[in-house]
Amino acid sequence: MKDYLDKLVKKYETKDFIKNDPVRFAHKFKNKNDIEIASFIAALFAFGKREAFIAKLDNLFDVMENKPYEFVLNFSQNKELVEGFVYRFVKDIDLVCFLSSLEKLYKKDKISLEELFYEGKKNGDMLNFVSKYFYSCLNCPPGLGFCHLFARPEKGGAMKRLNMFLRWMVRRGPVDIGLWDFMGTNELLIPLDVHVGRVSRSLGLLKRNANDFKSVLELTEKLKEFDPNDPVKYDFALFGAGVNQG
Repeated sequence: MKDYLDKLVKKYETKDFIKNDPVRFAHKFKNKNDIEIASFIAALFAFGKREAFIAKLDNLFDVMENKPYEFVLNFSQNKELVEGFVYRFVKDIDLVCFLSSLEKLYKKDKISLEELFYEGKKNGDMLNFVSKYFYSCLNCPPGLGFCHLFARPEKGGAMKRLNMFLRWMVRRGPVDIGLWDFMGTNELLIPLDVHVGRVSRSLGLLKRNANDFKSVLELTEKLKEFDPNDPVKYDFALFGAGVNQG
């Protein structure tokens, strides 16, 4: 099994993977703040058909004039530029709430996304800590779209997109950029979606039926048997097999 999975990792963890994946937005920028913000936005909007959300993200970064950090810092003066934004059930009001929260993080609280996640790690419940921060920035009850962007860990979801974002930020390789070093690759959790779940069950790596957080923990522990220092590298094997081989 290890040999088979390692072979799939070698096949899919290549630079060619980048062009059709939301991680392409992590590679689009050079400045650290631009990379963090662009990657975070791209990861949270990575749901639905890849062609659809990548096209929507391209349009959004065009609105930002490909200066996401500068756009976020001055978002209070730029709100009208995202009027009419719709991607599935995420509407412009949800995007305004999200970008306003990022503006507060960088401009008022004067910390970065890396520092926010680091504080969450020290707190002992990183994903919940980060999610709660963004909900705390709201001045009104969150809409459906905002709730979808920021899943609540206490509800038991797989937290796929935040775990994927962390994979991009922490791992180093031809695809992942390894911008952050406050945590090790052995602490990352597998980004679990329907493709990864289906392939994992077909290979006998995951017994639990639901694609929830308990399954994330179960699968990550199983993958540590093959590489205890970097279990989430097998995301490339499982996701690549699921998407490309049906």
